[in-house]
Amino acid sequence: MTELGQARKLRNYIAGEFKDAADGRTTEIINPATGEVYATAPLSGQADVDAAMEAAAAAFPAWRDTTPAERQRALLKIADAFEERAEELIAAESENTGKPLGLTRSEEIPPMVDQIRFFAGAARMLEGRSAGEYMEGLTSFVRREPIGVCAQVAPWNYPMMMGVWKFAPALAAGNTVVLKPSDTTPASTVMMAEIIGSIVPKGVFNVICGDRDTGRAMVEHPTPAMASITGSVRAGMQVAESAAKDLKRVHLELGGKAPVLVFQDADIVAAAAGISEAGFFNAGQDCTAATRVLVHESVHDDFVTALAKAAADTKTGQPDDEDVLYGPLNNADQLAKVSGFIDRLPAHAKVEAGGHRVGDKGYFYAPTVVSGLKQDDEIIQNEVFGPVITVQSFTDEDQALAYANGVEYALASSVWTKDHGRAMRLSRHLDFGCVWINTHIPLVAEMPHGGFKKSGYGKDLSAYGFDDYTRVKHVMTSLES
Repeated sequence: MTELGQARKLRNYIAGEFKDAADGRTTEIINPATGEVYATAPLSGQADVDAAMEAAAAAFPAWRDTTPAERQRALLKIADAFEERAEELIAAESENTGKPLGLTRSEEIPPMVDQIRFFAGAARMLEGRSAGEYMEGLTSFVRREPIGVCAQVAPWNYPMMMGVWKFAPALAAGNTVVLKPSDTTPASTVMMAEIIGSIVPKGVFNVICGDRDTGRAMVEHPTPAMASITGSVRAGMQVAESAAKDLKRVHLELGGKAPVLVFQDADIVAAAAGISEAGFFNAGQDCTAATRVLVHESVHDDFVTALAKAAADTKTGQPDDEDVLYGPLNNADQLAKVSGFIDRLPAHAKVEAGGHRVGDKGYFYAPTVVSGLKQDDEIIQNEVFGPVITVQSFTDEDQALAYANGVEYALASSVWTKDHGRAMRLSRHLDFGCVWINTHIPLVAEMPHGGFKKSGYGKDLSAYGFDDYTRVKHVMTSLES
């Protein structure tokens, strides 16, 4: 809220200008730490989508034809500007999400800036394989080119960082972008548009705010050559189905249900501490969160005791509280969803810690540990996306692997053991896009992030993520003419 008690007005960013929705519709934006409205944002419709796509399409030929060095310089300027205006971005993101200010400053801004700089470097690696004569009298070579206009939809759990994961590789490769933030978290993305728009030509980067229907209109629009979404499995399936109608490329980073395998030779206290932080960070609203612990039966009870203590020592609270690990759940619907999982627990489950809302202001939920669960329980099979860690026991390595792989998600996993051979065997057979060993959740710009099965396809970060935003063309020329 402003000093006058009026909600701040956010606007779309199209063709280098901030604009209201064409039909004037807006939606209220709520700060999840307070439950109060702090802004309004456009509820964009077809006319707004058309305008943004037209702007991106018009800007594409010139941006495509810039040299890699020019695109690199633009991205490096964007990274520098994000650093210079970090405090403004942090404040906007905290209003968006209720995240702790200190952790946003230390855990999000540095990797975001690093990731932009990584893709600035990748811009100058846009090359095909070397030329060669594979048929007498003819030389072949490969061109790697940008795809075109990219329709991108970012989630509400990391609005800024996921925005970076979308636009940085796309712009580095020479594409133009229409990016839609979640309907609950548009503030930091609109601020990023202001920063990026001051550096790249108009139309290269566009932001439209709106709801599920806005995103659907973007994906169904004939202009984009690629649709990229980070979100739920249901949303990903809808995007893939819609994009199939005109054969758009699709890049999907969807849900997760990360198994955490703890063996009897692990340091139980250290494992419990690391797993609790990786499970509760960002209120568990992370598709790689350490949410599903599988622990050897011989150390099960000791581990549950240690994890419950770690949960009891974990604090949630307001963004300006320096002692908190995480803030609120993002919205009232998410609070109801997380609460529902706990309310529906089977009789054989036991809540070892938490299991309740915290306070009556905002959408805070206590760090929660649940034990005694079976493989087919709802809370084991489905993504909670909250500060809830479940614990199951296993008897041997084969059973641990069967339990770990026995879900529809396949994004991230971890193994906690001192046995190198075991760690290597499991890293081979765990059916997940990432396997951490004796740690969980660190990411680096140089390594790919993405899953299998219902966690989607396509990679974020790394050279693999950069390649996803390019297309390959074979050129063959006669040596006789």
